Amino acid sequence: LYRYRVGDLLRVSGFKNKAPQFQFVCRKNVVLSIDSDKTDEVELQNAVKNAVHHLEPFDATLAEYTSHADTSAIPGHYVLFWELKHGATPIPPCIFEDCCLTIEESLNSVYRQGRVSDKSIGPLEIKIVEAGTFDKLMDYALSNGASINQYKTPRCVKFKPIIELLNSRVLSSYFSPKCPKWAPGHKQWNNHN
Repeated sequence: LYRYRVGDLLRVSGFKNKAPQFQFVCRKNVVLSIDSDKTDEVELQNAVKNAVHHLEPFDATLAEYTSHADTSAIPGHYVLFWELKHGATPIPPCIFEDCCLTIEESLNSVYRQGRVSDKSIGPLEIKIVEAGTFDKLMDYALSNGASINQYKTPRCVKFKPIIELLNSRVLSSYFSPKCPKWAPGHKQWNNHN
């Protein structure tokens, strides 16, 4: 693995002729965070997977996505950039709003507390981008020295030129229509000691 991309977490899933077989687990240290919330790649991926089921009746699938913790306004909020593959059936805005809410309800209780109780996190936003946007993102990475053999779409972006590229290709934008479900529990963060 001397040429393998540093920063990926791998699991030995078995052996073949005494050589280890690896399974990709996730990228290391990919975290979205606005306040005390921390969302890693696996949690984000599972939340997105839950949400894309809303697209199935419209013969649409998620081609690619990335995310960004937008703190340019207070409160900050999570932004997901989605590139879709879909047929001729138009997708109503309320479906994308349902996707936003499904993602939020799939995230951890610290995130949901920040949204519901603390009001320290704003509504999640999905931005639908033009077809080919993630090809442009790859072209940008390759033009800046990334290897074509090791390039993977980043699941979280922080670099301003990449965010500007993504924002320049947005077709539409949708926000979570209401707060996710959350109830105080034993594991909540308590700032009122």
